[in-house]
Amino acid sequence: MATPQRIGAEAALAQLPLWWAVQGRDAISRSLKFKDFAEAFAFMTRIAAVAEAMDHHPEWSNVYNRIEIVLTTHEAGGVTARDVALARAIDEAVS
Repeated sequence: MATPQRIGAEAALAQLPLWWAVQGRDAISRSLKFKDFAEAFAFMTRIAAVAEAMDHHPEWSNVYNRIEIVLTTHEAGGVTARDVALARAIDEAVS
């Protein structure tokens, strides 16, 4: 499989109004807050299945009802269309 073409955070953010650039990295990020831990964990479980199907996995952390997500394509050294696709899937799952 060929390495995905890097598009950069700026180009990705033009398409993703709920995301922001990660300082010092070519990566994008979003914070989410849920009612409680169970709701946050259920969301992570749903997105884990999507990410696995895409073979593209987020960097994320969970503290109680908050999830911090960072997307970048390590093999490309920055943001690619794969990150945009996963970000859109995350946005769709939240709404």
